[in-house]
Amino acid sequence: MVVVSALLIGVLYVLLNSFVPDRHRRPFNAIMVGGAGAAYLSGGGLGAWEFAITTVITFCAYRGLTSWTFIGIGWLVHTAADVAHHLHGNPIVPFAEHSSLGCAICDPVIALWAFAGGPGIRSMTPAALVRAFRFRRPQHAADGGLHE
Repeated sequence: MVVVSALLIGVLYVLLNSFVPDRHRRPFNAIMVGGAGAAYLSGGGLGAWEFAITTVITFCAYRGLTSWTFIGIGWLVHTAADVAHHLHGNPIVPFAEHSSLGCAICDPVIALWAFAGGPGIRSMTPAALVRAFRFRRPQHAADGGLHE
């Protein structure tokens, strides 16, 4: 039951994001992953590692203001933290024993959506998602730098 409900929560998160206007969707999600990164700080049970995890996810959230890729990376880092908390720490929701496991299942759904560019529901056709995940060669800018 944990697996099914966690997957449904991830899908629901993605669907609800369709109501966020395109121009605000990425910054909103950068804020969300940053907040998720601090979820365990008050008692996750991993000691100083809590601060290291929060620092990495905060960096991803900051870079996520301009990059969906970093939002996806942030959710995957949070997934790793969820697994560590499920195995060795305290659950993300103190009264729900398997909440960290559920979060570890939910977060990759959100990460995959972020790696696809955070599309709205109307643009989530199978063909569009395949195009979003195709390898794209980095584009060289006029200034000689690479752009995502």
